[in-house]
Amino acid sequence: MVEIVWTEPALSDLDAIADFIALENPVAAQKLVRKVFKHVEQLADHPKSGSKPAELKGRNYRQIIESPCRVFYRHDDIRVYILHVMRSE
Repeated sequence: MVEIVWTEPALSDLDAIADFIALENPVAAQKLVRKVFKHVEQLADHPKSGSKPAELKGRNYRQIIESPCRVFYRHDDIRVYILHVMRSE
């Protein structure tokens, strides 16, 4: 099991996405944030489970998708670093 480390930019990204969704549907925004965190938690046991983003070919980045979000991360033997969250549409 590895440690999950959220970077400040990634948390800010997710917060901005949730704020935008909350303008129309606060409940949906809360559900999305919970789903993203739950999906990211699975990386503690399976850090290599994410796919390699096509646009970052040749680099050591991976992503998981929790629609409408793409969560970009890197990992080593002891940590997964959550680097960036963006909308996938």
